[in-house]
Amino acid sequence: MTQTKRYANQSTFKTMTAKPKRLRTEKALAWTTPPIIIALSPGVSWASEEGFLWISYLPPWRWLSSFEGTTGAMVDFRAISATPAIHSILVSAFLVVCALFVRKRIVKDRLPGDRFNLTNTLEVLVELVLKLLRDNMGASGVRYIPLIGTLALFILFSNLLGLIPGFLPPTDNINITAGCAIIVFFSTHVFGVLENGASYFKHFTGPKWWLSPIMVPIEVIGHLARPLSLSLRLFGNITGDHLVLAIFSGLVPLVVPVFALFLGVFVSIIQALVFILLSMMYISGATEHAHEH
Repeated sequence: MTQTKRYANQSTFKTMTAKPKRLRTEKALAWTTPPIIIALSPGVSWASEEGFLWISYLPPWRWLSSFEGTTGAMVDFRAISATPAIHSILVSAFLVVCALFVRKRIVKDRLPGDRFNLTNTLEVLVELVLKLLRDNMGASGVRYIPLIGTLALFILFSNLLGLIPGFLPPTDNINITAGCAIIVFFSTHVFGVLENGASYFKHFTGPKWWLSPIMVPIEVIGHLARPLSLSLRLFGNITGDHLVLAIFSGLVPLVVPVFALFLGVFVSIIQALVFILLSMMYISGATEHAHEH
């Protein structure tokens, strides 16, 4: 009787320990399977301008492709390409859907959950942008969260989109990056005028009126160079990173692309961070200049 009870206890113990062990195995597979699939995927699976694109199944892409025109140059502001346009629309639609979903969850659940989910992820990203605004622009910088936060999320997810096989990052097109830079350029001057009025334009003339013939051309060139540097920096780094990933995937399609993917994630985050930090510096200089004089 005692021996039968001991066997029954051992069976119960095995049954109780089997589930946690199975859960650990499932978690391990969940974390290790995606890198293994990526490592074993052939290099040609990564999208290129001549390769496979998921958006080719979308009717809007075929319609926009009929208007395409290019001169063949790498940097061509006159080029019309359906691929970055559709990819940027996909990123924008994804962010809008996520924002509506998170807003609904926040209204429904007042307290944040303790599990890793979409709501917590976006909340962390927004909190990071808010912290950057407070650290670089002071307490008043929080009011610029609609512009800076939108640019941060759009650029970050656009950069990361290029790491998914069958997609291209919208930010590897100069027209997309130039559009973001032009928005920052005009917003900087609009915020400066709203904050300081007509006195905002005094900083173009320099500290003394007789220096204006020298200072005005210098200031104008410097301000015009800002959108150019913002757009070319983002475009060049994302294009280069995507080319590196494509080259490594083509030469060594096994295992090696995983390291290139980690590098791509790092570059995507850094470039989004650099873009919004420079944007904050420009806006901060425009809105605080009058107080310095």
